[in-house]
Amino acid sequence: MSRVTRPHAAPHLRPSLVASLQKRILDWYAGNRRDLPWRRTTDPYAVLVSEVMLQQTQVARVVPKYRAFLGAYPALEDLAAAPLEDVLRLWQGLGYNKRARRLRECAAAAVGAARSEGEAAARESRRAALPRTMDGLLRLPGLGRYTARAVLIFAHNDDLAAVDANVRRVLTHELSLEHGLGDRGLQAVADSVLPRGRSRDWHNALMDYGALVLTARSTGIAPRRHQGAFEGSRRWHRSRLLRAVLDGGALRADSLPELLGLDETDTSEIVALLEADGLVRRDGDVVRVP
Repeated sequence: MSRVTRPHAAPHLRPSLVASLQKRILDWYAGNRRDLPWRRTTDPYAVLVSEVMLQQTQVARVVPKYRAFLGAYPALEDLAAAPLEDVLRLWQGLGYNKRARRLRECAAAAVGAARSEGEAAARESRRAALPRTMDGLLRLPGLGRYTARAVLIFAHNDDLAAVDANVRRVLTHELSLEHGLGDRGLQAVADSVLPRGRSRDWHNALMDYGALVLTARSTGIAPRRHQGAFEGSRRWHRSRLLRAVLDGGALRADSLPELLGLDETDTSEIVALLEADGLVRRDGDVVRVP
């Protein structure tokens, strides 16, 4: 009877190999760790803000925005109560503005859940908090499995594994994994090499090692997501239009083609994309932030 193999299945790893990897990465991290502001806190809300900002955005761009954002909105209640226009204005420069709207919606949902619990007299004094479990976090709008895992890892040091681009590259290189190993296989490998009780340090170490030592250029392991040129792209035009609306308060729709340097059809598509993301609203002849 022939043996059936599963393509891209997670390999079996020898315990000695796992132990060697853990020691090598953690020893390196002890002397080379990056001092990043979100690593100085275990507040789940602050961790969530950093994780959302870091999605597809370089660390150097995130650091000042992270500090400014938490300065303006230090708790879930502050963000939930903030006008979307103000949140988007503070987010400018990070890109992918839909993340800001989703983060605000997440905060509002968490605050609403906290206020629905307990006696009515205690509601006003009850401080909102993010759910403590994976299932609870996944019930909040805009949170996927990676972000939920990251909150539990960095805020609570839970024994979970999360795989981002840096983690994938380090594990692939150090364990000689197939470059095409699928998400399930990678997750299984990440679970199997996790040092119990040190999840927070382990993930910070893997991320730093991937960012500083095992880069995409040095390993030849390309990221799975490729970003095209920004200037002149639809994302660039969307960003310019949203910035103009935030600066102007509201803009006449017939002024937008000249503003963007596009024809009416392309301009209408850009407006429609921003509307679909919940970032602008068209009221008759005027485009404004909802």
